Amino acid sequence: METDVLGTPYERHTIDLGTDDEGAVVATLVRRRCDAPSRRAVLYVHGFVDYFFQTHLADFFVERGWDFYALDLRKYGRSLLPHQTPNFVRNLSEYFPELDESARIIREQDGHDQLLVAGHSTGGLVTSLWANSRSQSRIVDGLFLNSPFFDFNVPWLLRRPLMNLVGRTSTRNPYRIIPMNSLGLYGQSLHSNHRGEWTYDLNWKPVTGFPVRTGWLDAIRRGQAHLRSGLAIDAPILVACSTRTFRGRSWTDDVHLTDAVLDVDHIVRWAPLLGPRVTIARFDGGMHDLTLSGKEVRTEVFRELGRWVDGFLKPKDTPEEEIPPAPEDQPEPTARDKADTTTA
Repeated sequence: METDVLGTPYERHTIDLGTDDEGAVVATLVRRRCDAPSRRAVLYVHGFVDYFFQTHLADFFVERGWDFYALDLRKYGRSLLPHQTPNFVRNLSEYFPELDESARIIREQDGHDQLLVAGHSTGGLVTSLWANSRSQSRIVDGLFLNSPFFDFNVPWLLRRPLMNLVGRTSTRNPYRIIPMNSLGLYGQSLHSNHRGEWTYDLNWKPVTGFPVRTGWLDAIRRGQAHLRSGLAIDAPILVACSTRTFRGRSWTDDVHLTDAVLDVDHIVRWAPLLGPRVTIARFDGGMHDLTLSGKEVRTEVFRELGRWVDGFLKPKDTPEEEIPPAPEDQPEPTARDKADTTTA
């Protein structure tokens, strides 16, 4: 690994993914180790028009004894090459090779025996589908989904019939741009050059986003349909989102207190279809990326995440608590037992 753009102690490794119709393809795995050796690791996967820059998220996990990894998917952030269409993919399963290789590096090469996967927005959808497809191999020990992209934030007529129509036409011209509402308000709410508190590379995460194309839209549509048909992820899952969706078309301070990208009711509606062990947590005042919310809200997000991790993802070497037998499994009391009970 070499030093990452974030500087020490962040390192990065380039994953060679061969070629596609645009040419060479790579993904980038970023790593930050704990001061002391750890066999626990978290793998973070970003959303659409995004990349890993949230170092305070890494701080949270490293301070709790987890080695931290983040994956910039193909054609995103560190992995975006000059000849490529930003953030474009025709099928969400195209991301599985870089996820598989990242998990191999984390588990086999770096020697971790416990893996928590954290996905934000589109990354939450992608990692859910990947974890489901790899359930038999038990690669994933837990999932933390931060405002996952389970459905489009548009009226039903656009969300279903129109999206299906786009899907049927996408094979003829997958790179055709689809007019969509700009992400500008959300982008303004984040970056310090505008109305936010965060600094990041605007070439990799533009304030107004990248164009949405028919091939990508159809890939998302099919991935969401698969999820809504029901998954069977056999690992504990924490799904987190805001309590409110922003409904305005122009700037108000509510952009800082709501999800300005997705409909949070969709997230809550579809979350139980991920698997049998899903916890849902909602945060008043939370933004689309909950970890970029105002200080008080993100403190609460990290507090709840810490409680969930402690409850559901104990270290592998922690002995299981002894569970007493159920009443029907207990032996019949002897005459002496009955006499002792009567006396008591």
